[in-house]
Amino acid sequence: MHLFCHEQPEILTVQTDVADARPGKVALVQSPFYPGGGGQLADRGVIRWQGGEARVTGFEISAGKLWHLLDSQSEIAGSVEAAVDPDFRRMMRQLHTDTHVLNALVFQSFDGALVTGVQMAEDGTARMDFDIQGADSDRLRALEGPINDLIRQDIPVRFAYVPMHEAQAEAGLIRSRSVAPPPTPDGKVRIVEIVGLDRQACGGTHLASTGGSPPIRILKIDNKGRHNRRVRIGLSRA
Repeated sequence: MHLFCHEQPEILTVQTDVADARPGKVALVQSPFYPGGGGQLADRGVIRWQGGEARVTGFEISAGKLWHLLDSQSEIAGSVEAAVDPDFRRMMRQLHTDTHVLNALVFQSFDGALVTGVQMAEDGTARMDFDIQGADSDRLRALEGPINDLIRQDIPVRFAYVPMHEAQAEAGLIRSRSVAPPPTPDGKVRIVEIVGLDRQACGGTHLASTGGSPPIRILKIDNKGRHNRRVRIGLSRA
């Protein structure tokens, strides 16, 4: 599924029409919302129509339709305004871009270590799990400085779609089955590139350049087993 938020990431409010509706949920002709996935939380926001407004509480994808779950049992019809919460989207874009920078440095510094899990949180923190053998916490914690240096460099972030078989053939492009996006109906996968640093498959929302994020802090490093290291980061608001 091609998402509007991937093609037009800066447009957070759209005027559109209802494509289908049931009590408490609606599918739209065009939606600015990211429905979540790959460790990123779904967008928040509202849908407004003549005489009413409902908060979007979640999403379902069924039969090729993106259903917006509402905090109202209204059955909506006609024209609507769909509006994404800009502050929450911005925070998710910052965290997701920062996890790519972290992932790139771990991949380069620890012999191609792969991601085994990732989760972003509504409090401006995120955690990434890596399959790293014998890595001590000090080596991982030392990545905080290089990550923030790359953020300050304001490196462009670009996006492209490539055939799935090409993505699978390029080492390191797909680093985790658990967070890689599913292919589009035409058999392609979305690639996110931090120019000159890293390329990998991903379906979330990201900044246009790394400088859109504040510095990060490495909050904690957990040893989750002989091969698994969990790195927790947080956006610095100071």
